[in-house]
Amino acid sequence: MKLIIATIKPFKLEEVRVALTEAGVRGMMVTEIKGFGSQSGHTEIYRGAEYAVNFVPKIKLEIVVPAAMADQIVETITKTAKTGKIGDGKIFVLDVEQALRVRTGETNEEAL
Repeated sequence: MKLIIATIKPFKLEEVRVALTEAGVRGMMVTEIKGFGSQSGHTEIYRGAEYAVNFVPKIKLEIVVPAAMADQIVETITKTAKTGKIGDGKIFVLDVEQALRVRTGETNEEAL
């Protein structure tokens, strides 16, 4: 099993969710986060004063899938979340040692 962690722009969330559902993803966790990458924030003007925005709002998706699906899911996220502009996000893929569904006691891929 693989854990896919993706950071995307907030306005892309619904489009990515629909694409992942169509690709066979049965569940995911979504968190609103703030961060910065190579863009290192930016400046904005508010009430006539310029100030630095050091952290940019993002959405973090966490998805656990069978290892055989991981490449397809990464490709789906990449294609759907891409705007071609700086700050489109990042995707990380990690190994998952064990999964357990609390309600039924099912383990590993059956728990997904």
